[in-house]
Amino acid sequence: MDIELIVFLTMLGVFLLGNFLLKLPVSLSMVAGAVAGALVAGQGVPLRHLFEGTFVYMDTILIISMAMIFMTVIQKSGALEALNAVIVSKFYKVPAVMLILLMLIIMFPGMITGSSTAAVLSAGAIVAPILLLMGIPAAQTGAILAVGSIMGMAAPPVNIPAMLIAGGVDMPYIGFEAPLVFMTFPCAIFTVLFIGLRYCRHLEFDKLKDGLNLDIGKQYGLKLYIPILVVIVLMVGGRALPNLFPNLGMPLIFFIGSVVGLFTGRRFNALEVASEAINTTIPVLGKLMGVGMFIQVMTLTGVRGYIVVSCFGFGMVMLYAAICLVMPAFGAVSSYGAASVLGVPFLLALLDTGDQIIIAAALSFICSMGDLMPPTALAGNYAAQIVEQKYSRVLRYCVIPFVVCVLYGLITLLKSGSLGFLT
Repeated sequence: MDIELIVFLTMLGVFLLGNFLLKLPVSLSMVAGAVAGALVAGQGVPLRHLFEGTFVYMDTILIISMAMIFMTVIQKSGALEALNAVIVSKFYKVPAVMLILLMLIIMFPGMITGSSTAAVLSAGAIVAPILLLMGIPAAQTGAILAVGSIMGMAAPPVNIPAMLIAGGVDMPYIGFEAPLVFMTFPCAIFTVLFIGLRYCRHLEFDKLKDGLNLDIGKQYGLKLYIPILVVIVLMVGGRALPNLFPNLGMPLIFFIGSVVGLFTGRRFNALEVASEAINTTIPVLGKLMGVGMFIQVMTLTGVRGYIVVSCFGFGMVMLYAAICLVMPAFGAVSSYGAASVLGVPFLLALLDTGDQIIIAAALSFICSMGDLMPPTALAGNYAAQIVEQKYSRVLRYCVIPFVVCVLYGLITLLKSGSLGFLT
């Protein structure tokens, strides 16, 4: 048996042991796995490499931190509640359109933070009562929240698995927006209509308004949405009109939006909101640091190269089967870990088959579906808690959307050569 394979199995074994048996956080389990791998490979405890690995994804950490603060600010200001009320009051006579717009609200926090957990805990908690009042049963509502939050996590502008895969091959995170929209939005629309539309044929506004905050929109008006518009304008303007808009970078853009949000809606303590946002996102940031150490040690010990070379030895049928089965299954531990450990070698193995940006985007999309996989199932478990159901009941209604999403990602991979126009 090759030493690289022994090292990899040791790292994976220690990681799984720490996470499932000792109940350690994913981040600490990854650190333990990295140290164990280095010891087995004869590298001792490589403090320099562990330190460097911690800061590999510093840009991503800054983006997530500031995006979560921005998300919490607009939540506390009342913007999400007002948007909910507007959508329901305007579109309750057209249930399909209303469901799609509510799904976009569920996705929005995940789109700007790259975290399915953030989407479920913020927008999901606000939209869930509306879906329940519409007559959608609790388990099906949980499934909509779970899949919707994952679609938001995979959607642009912030897709962390895509960033990890791109960073692993020194590819800039540029040009991913259209391919990710091409995959996430159709799957999100299919999910919410497939699960929820049958229960919403005839809606009465009098029953729905009990779950709405109609006063917040009347009190503050359109200025509630100014922070969101500021962020969108700065994001789009910096790319579409670089001569007019300076490229501020996403952390600064979210910071500016957060400051604006302090003056557009309900008043709140800025320091308390920032503290709450960072506390919520610390598990995600810890995972990124742990993944960085794990990948750094894999590179140091030659495991990463061994996996890449082994992937080249797979037949194409086996390779695509592994992508559809192993990557989501690894997401039961961490979808970020799946992107770093498996996404990079799979991308390198498929480089000659089509457009590399499309391939990376499709791999990240399939990785993200791992957030539905038990026992961890971050998106699914939080969604089940919100609707007060066991996750096993919610998971039943996630199966068909999960299969459709993975197959859609596979088709995108197979047709990546003809989808280059999206980039």
